[in-house]
Amino acid sequence: MDASTAATLDRDESIDPTIGLSAAQVRERADAGRTNAYKADSSRSVWNIVRANVFTLFNGIVFVCFFILFVLGRWQDALFGLAAFANAIIGSAQEFRAKAALDRLALLNAPQARVRRDGAESDILPGAVVIDDILVLRTGDQVPADATIVRSRALQIDESMLTGESDAVDKKPGDDALSGSVVVAGEGDARVVRVGADSYANKFADEAKRFSLVSSELRNSINRVLKFMSWAIGPIGLLVFNAQVMVAGGYVAAWESGQWVQAVVNTIASLTAMIPLGLVLMTSIAFAVGATKLASQQVLVNELPAVEGLARVDVICLDKTGTLTAGEIEFDAVRELDDPAPGWQQVLAWYGSAPDANATARCLREPYPVTEALAPAAGIPFSSARKWSAVSFAAGGTAAGTWVLGAPEMVFGDDASDPRSPLGSIVTALASTGKRTLVLGHSVSMLTPADVDAERLPGEATPVAVLTFREQVRPDAAQTLEYFRRQGVGIRIISGDNPRTVAAIARDLGLDVAEGFDARRLPTDEKELGDVLDQHTVFGRVTPDQKKAMVVALQAKGHTVAMTGDGVNDALAIKTADIGIAMNSGSAATKAVARLVLLDGQFSHLPDVVAEGRQVIANIERVSMLFLTKTVYATGLAILFGLLVMEFPFLPRQLSITDGLTIGIPAFFLALLPNTQRYIPGFLRRSLSFAIPAGIIIAIALTLYTRGAMALEVPEPQLRTGATIILAVVGIWVLTVLSRPITRVKVLVIGAMFIALVGVFTIPLLTEFFQLVDPGREAAYLVALVTVLTIGAIEIVRFFHRRFVARSIEKATPPRTVTR
Repeated sequence: MDASTAATLDRDESIDPTIGLSAAQVRERADAGRTNAYKADSSRSVWNIVRANVFTLFNGIVFVCFFILFVLGRWQDALFGLAAFANAIIGSAQEFRAKAALDRLALLNAPQARVRRDGAESDILPGAVVIDDILVLRTGDQVPADATIVRSRALQIDESMLTGESDAVDKKPGDDALSGSVVVAGEGDARVVRVGADSYANKFADEAKRFSLVSSELRNSINRVLKFMSWAIGPIGLLVFNAQVMVAGGYVAAWESGQWVQAVVNTIASLTAMIPLGLVLMTSIAFAVGATKLASQQVLVNELPAVEGLARVDVICLDKTGTLTAGEIEFDAVRELDDPAPGWQQVLAWYGSAPDANATARCLREPYPVTEALAPAAGIPFSSARKWSAVSFAAGGTAAGTWVLGAPEMVFGDDASDPRSPLGSIVTALASTGKRTLVLGHSVSMLTPADVDAERLPGEATPVAVLTFREQVRPDAAQTLEYFRRQGVGIRIISGDNPRTVAAIARDLGLDVAEGFDARRLPTDEKELGDVLDQHTVFGRVTPDQKKAMVVALQAKGHTVAMTGDGVNDALAIKTADIGIAMNSGSAATKAVARLVLLDGQFSHLPDVVAEGRQVIANIERVSMLFLTKTVYATGLAILFGLLVMEFPFLPRQLSITDGLTIGIPAFFLALLPNTQRYIPGFLRRSLSFAIPAGIIIAIALTLYTRGAMALEVPEPQLRTGATIILAVVGIWVLTVLSRPITRVKVLVIGAMFIALVGVFTIPLLTEFFQLVDPGREAAYLVALVTVLTIGAIEIVRFFHRRFVARSIEKATPPRTVTR
């Protein structure tokens, strides 16, 4: 039996709550492992991060080729390995940074727990609480472990982080007190019934933190290319190696002469050219730069592709409490009734300043400061069950008599809901706004001890004033929702609170909604649930499991869903959503599973995240055509030269020139340029529609050049130099074609790459390193002819490609999701 299981068994029901456990009983439970000690792991382990970023099939192929060249003493041809190293380091470093931030968070952050042992109260660490301990709960305490109330006096507990219900809950003996909840009023004692990993909050967090990768079209598309190339690289590699050995005179002759080494180098050159090394690196860099920029704006990116994800979202689900609102109540207004009893302002001031004032009463402190100290003669504390509190002040003062503050219908019954009565007309009008409404009443009778014990009002009270309260809406919420509406993103507000209250908040934020949908009427069938979600915008009384089911139902209808929240009750839905967004004010469990964390709680950062994601997607789509074109022509060259039994026309180091100066370095700048193009599905299809025909043309052109050079009996060094010149010039032209429209920055980038290429072909130190020589007159004419024809063919491909893209975007653009 493990410790967590033992922690819930063999509880001693005979423990006297007024005495608590003895020291011996505490030691016995601690020795048996029945303590509240719990180590909350972060969402991902170090090993999982390293394995995901280092031990991949892609890296395996690259590192094997890298190692072979080192063993053969050809380190100059192993430069391609730096891209794989950089990619692994960038990905791991970014996720380690996010993990370090998450590791500093803890689900239960109560500094101490108050327990009664051997009849005395003491403060201990939450991890030292054991099963059957008697917790002493007072206002402001966080419950450290699941417990059952054994004594209470006006005890109210806020469970909003666990259930989403913003109202505090009255707790009586026999009720549950869940770990992670907070005492907001009153006091009481509770017996611990579940500890450690078995407590509600920790079990919820453990389920939520099962790791899953964020959905990323960029990553998925690139992985599809890598998977295809991984399967193709084996047979193509054998084909190329066989051709290189045959060119060297056969296997026996190549072994005896040592030409097998060059055959291996040529084979590795063809294989590494086939793998889009730079595309993976550029994507990681673009994600990392985007994550860094967002971090400077107080947005923590837990997983790099999440930068892209929000740009693809077409429905965003928002929790109300703590996300759209600050989770606090504020005073709204007061409406006096005719002939109010004197002193009612001083009474409101007393309610606001009372030591046991709840969150609603404390809102009265600013509008009604204390100007005269009142001494209560008797009082009945507020209870969310009866929804009122009462206090009596002695005769002779400015506020003599009994005053009651509470829900109108609970104090004045049907009169408060009858539109024909003076009170009812005001209350019913205010109720339609969804604001929280309280009434202040007065009775000339005083509370008797019997009234206090029975929790009843004395005599007949008359209404004095109606007060309204509202939740504090985040100042940036309305403009952020307006931004999403303009972008065609559907909005669904999902809360555990009252549907009418949620709808009122939605109206305050500019949404056109009449009333909220009560989630207790939601269907369980996924399709039916999806239909309801299409028809309604605001949902109240939603349970944590329903939040997750709603996200799944939206995804089943083809939507890309984002979910925001701050409570543990939001964690499962946030984890299930395509993009989960957590507020830093929320629980650590929620932040651990979220893809994005708004560190300063500013909802207005989300448009910045969308813009960053769009920049990443649009720019990576552009540079992907560069890399995929190279993959296509490299694969075509390998197949053609293998079938035609021709020596491969490049050294690996010569391919590094074209890779770096016509693709890799300019792609780095292009990937980071501003770009606000809206996301359209079909990234890989659009990229390949240019890369495949362009790559085939380049492969055929180089093959024809090589055949022509061989017919002219051009020596091997000159042949390789000519092939490198063709590939470099055509590569610069492809870069120029894909950079259109040309801007000043792009001119600088392309111009710098061209100057660098001229330097590589003219500076002696570089020409010696890359083994570049004068190709000779005949080869030069051939190079010029092949280059011009290839450039012309590339222009034709781009012309038809732009038309194809325009048609595909028109077909793929979905209709805007309308927010009702």
